[in-house]
Amino acid sequence: MNLQVKKLTDLDVRGKKTFIRADLNVPQDEAGNITEDTRIRASVPTIRYCLDQGAAVMVTSHLGRPTEGRIGHEDTLAPVAVRLGQLLGQPVKLITDWVDGGFTVEPGQVVLLENCRCNIGEKKDDEALSKKMASLCDVYVNDAFGTAHRAEATTHGIARFAPAACAGLLMSAEIEALTRALGKPKRPLVAIVGGAKVSSKLTILKSLAEKVDQLIVGGGIANTFLLASGKRIGASLAEPDLVKEAHTVMDLMRARGAEVPLPVDVVVADEVSALARANKVSIGEVSPHDRILDIGPKSAAHLAQLVANAGTIVWNGPVGVFEHPQFAGGTKMLASAIAHSQAFSVAGGGDTLAAIAKFDIAHDVGYISTGGGAFLEFLEGRTLPAIAALQARNQD
Repeated sequence: MNLQVKKLTDLDVRGKKTFIRADLNVPQDEAGNITEDTRIRASVPTIRYCLDQGAAVMVTSHLGRPTEGRIGHEDTLAPVAVRLGQLLGQPVKLITDWVDGGFTVEPGQVVLLENCRCNIGEKKDDEALSKKMASLCDVYVNDAFGTAHRAEATTHGIARFAPAACAGLLMSAEIEALTRALGKPKRPLVAIVGGAKVSSKLTILKSLAEKVDQLIVGGGIANTFLLASGKRIGASLAEPDLVKEAHTVMDLMRARGAEVPLPVDVVVADEVSALARANKVSIGEVSPHDRILDIGPKSAAHLAQLVANAGTIVWNGPVGVFEHPQFAGGTKMLASAIAHSQAFSVAGGGDTLAAIAKFDIAHDVGYISTGGGAFLEFLEGRTLPAIAALQARNQD
């Protein structure tokens, strides 16, 4: 795994028009107020670096899923411009209709270019659009790892045609952390993959099965693996039609002398709710009406020990319905084990980030990825178009 890309810190951006593709796709309430600004804060170091170097900075991002060719009130980056200005300590003007130029930005200034996905041709990676955008700048900086798995005009096309192209500070950190975890990891390499469905993570599971020493599965995924191992799971969420695929993953692991450790005890209830009564039972005691909603304490302790002895940990997904306290024990114990482990750990995915926040271990995780789909596709071993475009420009 050799992802050589030019970094922002390798280039001289002083006095240069610098186009930064950031990921500022933040949640908002119905009144347009930003409810969580992690992605905006994550974009600040790259923007601040360029400003401090004396660059004339243009930043753009997508927001939501707009219709190309129009900007609805829910599509505008106006609230983001305000928040970004607060974080940078200087005004950030929002520029609409920016593709054809017609605006000015001076060295030391920053402007925000309106929602790039409102431009016709953005999602199709239109070459003419990409060339127009590339003509706006001297340097293109991709700092949006969260969109690296999409070949769009602002993530891929512009990188081909801009005079210079590089990875921003955040993108560089993502590439380095994920390469460290999966390229030449310190062993044992332990992967934790949770979630509702095997089908949504089947390719990841197969890919990891060829690399990792322990593949911990949780949630509905674990239930499907339990079915595959001949266990009764009652009324639990599972995908019986993918039992054969679960067998394949376990066989891949076994052939390498590795394993998929499955729960020996679980936490069950007859419904998923804040008021549901949780019962701890051994895996052989699951009744027809039970729903498995977490791993039990014995299983959690065993998995925590595997994590404690790991050299590298990759975490994507909780092992139970951790949103409810009575089903949070397994995920909490694993989170604690990761936090206290000496291993290099990488975590990513929306539910994983929520668990990290809930159990307050952000400072104890080696690297927290900002990417959801991009993080998963990287784990699968896929080529991410945005990174491939930067790799192609590395020889310039």
